[in-house]
Amino acid sequence: GWSSNSKYPFLGALRSAAQMISYEVSIGFIIVNVCICVGSFNLSQIVLSQQNVWFLVPLFPMFVLFAISMLAETNRHPFDLPEAEAELVSGYNVEYSAMTFALFFLGEYANMLLMSSFISILFLGG
Repeated sequence: GWSSNSKYPFLGALRSAAQMISYEVSIGFIIVNVCICVGSFNLSQIVLSQQNVWFLVPLFPMFVLFAISMLAETNRHPFDLPEAEAELVSGYNVEYSAMTFALFFLGEYANMLLMSSFISILFLGG
């Protein structure tokens, strides 16, 4: 947004950054809530503390909030605000081609893999 010397991509980048930061805050609070229930920030301890019952059962509202925040963090539908539906092109990544386009989407899908592993560790017993 900044390098194109136009105010509209810059405003779109600011909107996208504000969306990402807002959902990262809720994910952080949910992770802290799970860590308080366990008493440790260690991921192995979180998995071991779910031997009897998964945290999905007692912390079901946190699971739902984490799933919604996960969708928003990874820009999945219905939170894909940076890409407008009326645009014929792909929006913010129209300037990328070949390897930079592949690396851009590799980063997005790596983020989805990371968030899926977090939801598995925090709520589904690892």
